[in-house]
Amino acid sequence: MISQFIMILTLVSIWFSLAWSLTTLTSAVCFWLKHSRFKVDMSPLERYPMITIVVPAHNEEVVIAQTATAILDMNYPADKVQLLLFADNCSDKTYQEMQKVQALPQYANRNMTLINRKGTGGKAGVLNDGLKMAQGEYICVYDADAMPEKNALYFLVKKALEDPERHVAAFGRNKTRNADQNFLTRCINQEIVVTQRILHVGLWHFFKIGRIPGTNFIIQTDFVKSIGGWKNGALTEDTDISFKIMQKGKLIALAYNSEAFQQEPETLRSYYMQRKRWAKGNYEVVLANFKHLFDRSNWRVTLEVLYYACTFFWFNAAIILSDLVFLANVIAIVARLFYPDIEIPFAFDSSNIYITQLMLFNWILMILLYLLQINIALASQFGQATIKQIWLALAAYFTYSQLFIIVSIDAISSVILDKILRRKGTKWVKTKRFAG
Repeated sequence: MISQFIMILTLVSIWFSLAWSLTTLTSAVCFWLKHSRFKVDMSPLERYPMITIVVPAHNEEVVIAQTATAILDMNYPADKVQLLLFADNCSDKTYQEMQKVQALPQYANRNMTLINRKGTGGKAGVLNDGLKMAQGEYICVYDADAMPEKNALYFLVKKALEDPERHVAAFGRNKTRNADQNFLTRCINQEIVVTQRILHVGLWHFFKIGRIPGTNFIIQTDFVKSIGGWKNGALTEDTDISFKIMQKGKLIALAYNSEAFQQEPETLRSYYMQRKRWAKGNYEVVLANFKHLFDRSNWRVTLEVLYYACTFFWFNAAIILSDLVFLANVIAIVARLFYPDIEIPFAFDSSNIYITQLMLFNWILMILLYLLQINIALASQFGQATIKQIWLALAAYFTYSQLFIIVSIDAISSVILDKILRRKGTKWVKTKRFAG
């Protein structure tokens, strides 16, 4: 009876996961079918608002010069850009590299300020310091490793100005600079392409839900001030402020043509530490907003809380449960070689043969949907859809994708220990950068 209940619970979880994935996939396909028919419009904007660009950098001497020059060379009026470069508690030559860029003759008259910061609060603390110095109508954020494409800022501003009353923020897409470095970066590239081209697009097209990413976005300066700025010490300040925007009934608009090229971790350790920080930060934000599932909050907030709660708690728990079922059966089968009287706890027999068939069918369906998502996402981005990518997707499903479970367990354990031990304080978790 218990084994049947566990298998039914797993089935229901899979059905909900599949239904949500099909919804976002359908929405994304509709979006790309609609927008792929039009040429990119680069006509001049009705006005060019002043933009304050903030770049938080912690020990980023390898990449900061490339990022700073890419920002300064963007296709946006130079007199409408204020650039704030923060070297935050750096122990390397990040600040000196910033000075070299500032000294270049082509940037002699640019509105550029370098700040050798010794404050606290992590990235959110830097953004709050930048908010105090901001001269622009909008604040734009680029991470130190994120090189914006030449027209990235133009497209962000254009989208925000479509409905400035509701579009208090606009976000673009991020692409992997070092995708071909090794197996790990290739897998990360696929994950990012699917997230950007399917999930984000699907949520925006059907539900007008956007999410502030860590980089390549703009947000109204006055609005950020009205909500008290970024949450100091937040591990995922982007997710936190996204919920605040939706709670106010405002929108985070998708500027799908705005692109930035960021560097991804090239070692397993760097990847693990980065994703653990993201997962832990998202857990904290979801727990803080969980009450909105049961109150009269904006429906987009409720839907987002439900999505995160299902993804990080329900679906993860279902996957862990199915793994435990598999492991229990394997242990029992091995033990029967020495002790024949031991029963296999989750045996498939005539009493649950239909459940067994359904589980097998759903497992195959999950893999097919996973491959379909990846292939549609890759097909929507020039140069990504290749035979090698299909084989990579299969390999990633049984290796790279399973890491998320381990990361999630570690992250939620850390959150629980923080509450029990009352651990506070946030410091930069450095993702190692590489030249090139």
